[in-house]
Parts: sequence; structure tokens; C-alpha cells
Amino acid sequence: MNQVQSFEQALLTTREQLWHEISSLKEEELNRVVNESTWSIGQIVNHLWKTETLFSKAILYGLKRNALSNTERKPIEVVLDPSVKYQAPAVAEPDVGPFELAPIIQLLGDSRVQLLKVLGKVDDIAILKGLAFHHPRFGDLPLDQWVELLYMHEQRHIEQIKGIKALY
Repeated sequence: MNQVQSFEQALLTTREQLWHEISSLKEEELNRVVNESTWSIGQIVNHLWKTETLFSKAILYGLKRNALSNTERKPIEVVLDPSVKYQAPAVAEPDVGPFELAPIIQLLGDSRVQLLKVLGKVDDIAILKGLAFHHPRFGDLPLDQWVELLYMHEQRHIEQIKGIKALY
């Protein structure tokens, strides 16, 4: 399995975990806000869709720009630490809702198809490692780390969803 296939497998596995967590939710559960300082599960999923859409555009732009970079690898694993809090950029903040399960799942499916089309343009992982694009939290980030960050970010929010569901 090459690195691009490995990325695709990690993306698939993570998305299957997300489906498992949300597929049986009722609309009320999807939109329930457990406290005013947190998002509903629907808002989390909407945020994941927006993030994936933005990441696809960033990766595609980085590929089209084709500006080779010696950018150092960043410690993106920190995104998996729930004690480290982040403020989503305004462009990735979720809509207020309410949300319905079928349309939100469709949006996630559409954004994943677009991401895989972008990754399908890459024959050699060295291309992703050699190009970078600016990330609002990490600065110039190699494109392969954009992909890794995407599934790590989704894993972070899956854990958040599990925590919310445990309060039901």
C-alpha cells in the first residue's frame, strides 16, 4: 500500500467511525445542545463538512500553485489532545441548525468525493510532502500533513460526539 492509499484508508476508517456514531441519531439528538459552550452533534458534523471542503480547496490550491517548499513538519498530533482547545476560524464555524441527518450525511459524502478527486490527482506522495499551503493554526503546512490533519481533526470530533452522546 502506498502513502496515498494509506491516507485514503485512514480517511475511510475515520469516516466509518463517524457514520457509526451518528447514523442512528434522531433529529432531536442531532440538534440537542448539552450546554451553551458546546456545539450540538449536528453542528459538529456541519463543521466537519465545512472543514473537509476547505481542506480540499487548500490542497488543490497548493497543488496548482506547485511552489516547492522546505517547510518543516508540524506537530499536528496535538489536535488529538482534547485538553488543547481551539477556536474554529469563522469560515469553518458551523451553521446554527437545525439539521436533518440525511442531508448532512449527503454533504459529508459529497465533500469526501471532492477530497478523493483531489488526492486522485497525486501519483507520488513526494509531491504532497514537497508542497505547502498556509494553515490558520499551524502556518505553512506540507500538503500531506493537511490530509493527516483532516482525519485527526475528524477523530477529535468523533470523541467529542461520543462524549455528548454519553450525556443523553
